[in-house]
Amino acid sequence: MEFKFVRRKIEDHIAFLSLARVDRLNAVNLELAVEILESFKELAELDEARVIILKSEARIFCAGLDLKSAMAGEIGEITLSQSSAAGSGHPLLECCNSIERCRKPVIAAVHGSCVGAGLDLISACDIRLCTEDATFSIRETGIGIVSDMGSIQRLPLIIGQGFTREMAFTAGFYTAREVEKMRLVNAVYPDKESLYSAAEKLARTIADNPPLGVQNSKLLLNEGRYLKVEDAMLKAGETNRKLMGSDDFKEAATAFLEKRKPVFKGK
Repeated sequence: MEFKFVRRKIEDHIAFLSLARVDRLNAVNLELAVEILESFKELAELDEARVIILKSEARIFCAGLDLKSAMAGEIGEITLSQSSAAGSGHPLLECCNSIERCRKPVIAAVHGSCVGAGLDLISACDIRLCTEDATFSIRETGIGIVSDMGSIQRLPLIIGQGFTREMAFTAGFYTAREVEKMRLVNAVYPDKESLYSAAEKLARTIADNPPLGVQNSKLLLNEGRYLKVEDAMLKAGETNRKLMGSDDFKEAATAFLEKRKPVFKGK
């Protein structure tokens, strides 16, 4: 499909996915949600993409849900008050779920404000980095509704119940250093240039590893949140029995014995 609000490119196994609804500061409407959803579904199946960097081309990361579109009924068959009842099939919800379900690790590179739906998007990512000027807010509470695109479900697993409840109850804006202490972001950088450089360096390290090992690690980490430790360990053992028959595992062993850098193909 043609994309109007999302820019995509793949270089040396790293996919760069940029939110580009610039004039609306990436406020999430139905079109943008669909493009995010379709982009992650496609990237999940492209072997040449091993890791994804999610960033913004606007002057901030994301202004949240497009309230004008929502109030005008332009986000589909649902309104703000009906969105939760619409179920997981609606693009506004599925765009976040598609990030979590994507087999490839996703690194969010955040600059400027990351509000509401923007926080929903990055909470579904695997790793979050940001600039010093970044701010984060669960703004829905402040306008009399609740966050229903995933952040208040995912954030307790990332930053814990206490910080999540504080953010949700206050609807306040939290600085980069404050959310770094919460462990919402892994690191804070002075500006966009250093942020993107660091994100790409991290992505390169991930992309150089065996894709099957990385992707199955993400799968097990996602599933392990809802399993008993013993059950999760059994699942990991089952996974390894399969992976030890892969070409990548054999290549890793051979390269070690031959004292050379392995070349992985994801098979």
